[in-house]
Amino acid sequence: QVQLVESGGGSVQSGGSLRLSCANSRYIYGVYYMAWFRQAPGKEREGVAVIDDLGTTTYVDSVKGRFTISQDNFKTTLFLEMNSLKPEDTAIYYCALRAGGNRVELQRLLGFPPLFGDWGQGTQVTVSS
Repeated sequence: QVQLVESGGGSVQSGGSLRLSCANSRYIYGVYYMAWFRQAPGKEREGVAVIDDLGTTTYVDSVKGRFTISQDNFKTTLFLEMNSLKPEDTAIYYCALRAGGNRVELQRLLGFPPLFGDWGQGTQVTVSS
């Protein structure tokens, strides 16, 4: 079973930056998708960004141009570079993995968290105004 461990969360002021990391316990072969989701108090879990094994990415509209999802060369660490942070970005951020199966359209993955089978424990991001 894959273990995902997030790090890099913290508290910043509006306009600041943070870089989240998600360490994957093993290399994933074949088709896979890794994503960042977030959940604010009282709200549903929201897809933020997703990347597939080909390096294709997609983002939720609210973070386009501010956040960047990427992986290291060994594809065992997932990153989320977050710039120009806003108070509405405050949430617990989770990384998630979907490995194997047929290819799925990336926007669909962002909108349906149950499509991911493995999840990290989450890291808190707090943006103050």
